[in-house]
Amino acid sequence: MKRFFSKGQILTIPNLLSVIRIAMIPVIVWLYSFEKNYYGAISVIILSGATDIIDGWIARHFHMVSDFGKALDPLADKLTQAALLLCLLAKYKLMWGLIVVFGVCELGKFALGIAIAKKHGEVTGAKWYGKVNTVVIYVIMMLLILLPDINPLYANILIRLCGVVMIIAHVLYFHLYFGILRKKAKCNKS
Repeated sequence: MKRFFSKGQILTIPNLLSVIRIAMIPVIVWLYSFEKNYYGAISVIILSGATDIIDGWIARHFHMVSDFGKALDPLADKLTQAALLLCLLAKYKLMWGLIVVFGVCELGKFALGIAIAKKHGEVTGAKWYGKVNTVVIYVIMMLLILLPDINPLYANILIRLCGVVMIIAHVLYFHLYFGILRKKAKCNKS
């Protein structure tokens, strides 16, 4: 755990970009909820997404991947996604279901990730299905922001689609995490 919080793990450019993404969340909420500046909110969401892509590229290209960054980067994503879901809740009541699915899935994944980190000293990085889930969430949330007068039927279809993708991604993560915990447990018994 000490290695996780070492200075070299924390003070990196990718981690700074993740912190900047977290700092963008109140701006997105303000623009969408209070200013009703939907294009401004979308612009900040796109900028946030660009910094997410850039921080990942920098981390891999310049060998700055760290366990701390593997935890901070998805935290920035999840906080941004939660903020978007909550912003849209006022307009789309079906968003309650999506928020429940999001919360249960993320808390479960977080608990399993902590268990893996504690027992085996490793932090698992994002997988392709998690990245697909993130893209789907952002695309659908941005569509709902950009199209405030969308037919409620289409909005509900998009929200349900988002929920289905979210559930599939998290089932795959749970399978992976339980597999890691079982595999490590078998290795420890040997």
